[in-house]
Amino acid sequence: MPPVTRSPRGVFGVVLALACGCSRGTGAASAPFTPDNDTEVLEQVPARATDARARERAALRQELDRQPRQLELAVRLARLELKEGRARGDPRHLGWAQAALAPWWDEAEPPHEVRLLRATLRQSRHEFDAALRDLEAAVREDPRDAQAWLTRAVVLGVRGHHAEAEKSCAPLDTLAGALTAAVCRAQVDSVAGHSRRAYARLSEAMSRRGGMGSPEEQAWALSTLGEAAARAGDSARAELLYTQALAADPDDAYTRAALADLLLDLNRPGDASRLMKDHATDDGHLLRRVLAETALGSAEAPALAQELAERYAASRLRGDTLHAREEARFALHVEKDARKALSLAQANWEAQREPWDVRVLLESALAAGAPEAARPALTFLDASSCEDPGLLALAERLKKAAP
Repeated sequence: MPPVTRSPRGVFGVVLALACGCSRGTGAASAPFTPDNDTEVLEQVPARATDARARERAALRQELDRQPRQLELAVRLARLELKEGRARGDPRHLGWAQAALAPWWDEAEPPHEVRLLRATLRQSRHEFDAALRDLEAAVREDPRDAQAWLTRAVVLGVRGHHAEAEKSCAPLDTLAGALTAAVCRAQVDSVAGHSRRAYARLSEAMSRRGGMGSPEEQAWALSTLGEAAARAGDSARAELLYTQALAADPDDAYTRAALADLLLDLNRPGDASRLMKDHATDDGHLLRRVLAETALGSAEAPALAQELAERYAASRLRGDTLHAREEARFALHVEKDARKALSLAQANWEAQREPWDVRVLLESALAAGAPEAARPALTFLDASSCEDPGLLALAERLKKAAP
């Protein structure tokens, strides 16, 4: 099962940043730091930070500084920052995207492009109700905006409103084509627990389509298919599809984390650790590395766990509550604190209803010896007619443990 909210990536030029589990922390000591001399290294910046993408963003920022209300420049820069945030799992890019849109950010009726980007940023911060208000307005303003319908489907799926999410996929048949609509529906089916149907429908649509467009579009479709396979219990097929998706788009942080989770579930922590090793600036990826190293009992595990704990502490100091699901996993499997994990999982449940949210709440309630605490997730599973074998097995264990 995947780690983070699944979002369309660049299909129509707007890239949704990942909502949780893929962000960079700064450590617990959040006070400003002044180096002792000019030679002291503050941060190791990846090589790609000096590549053409970074130069393009820097040039746009300079131009926007001169013309801060130039809408076309602002929208272009915000989209590029969102795309970079997705690739690197660095939330600073979300702040820079918002800064580009600052002249219109607080307007009740901003330009359509700003409204859609604002919804995207709000979704990434778990401000789901505000994001949906913007998206409802966006589809009223322009019912032919495929990205608005697709983003709306994503947010509704995260919130657990599956029937309404599927309705949001319907306009995509004519606005964006059968494959995009099929991926949208597969995502909804998959988070609703109908993974076999999701896999069958999307497989058929992909075979009819043949070629799948850009590398990002290929990765999006393949990863969605892999997700459905994983939730249906077909681990071998899921691993193959995730690997193909990463080959198409090596910057796909979402799929990399989903593959790591699959490897951890398959009791292959060494493979999971190798997959995550060069991506530690991303909190979600660091979590999976910590889980892997802890399972291996490696000498690196304590230091990595301490680093991640400090990142979570720093997030709380900033008032950031986006990591509850990830921190619940950390508390349960690394800190071995089931009560803390359950508290975090319950807080997370108030915002999200994806399969991982269900799983974390069930696992934490079981470990804490508090089966009654899992009742909301069990009720949700029953109402959705979920077919996920892993979740159903957990649910059965909890029902047996109930007094």
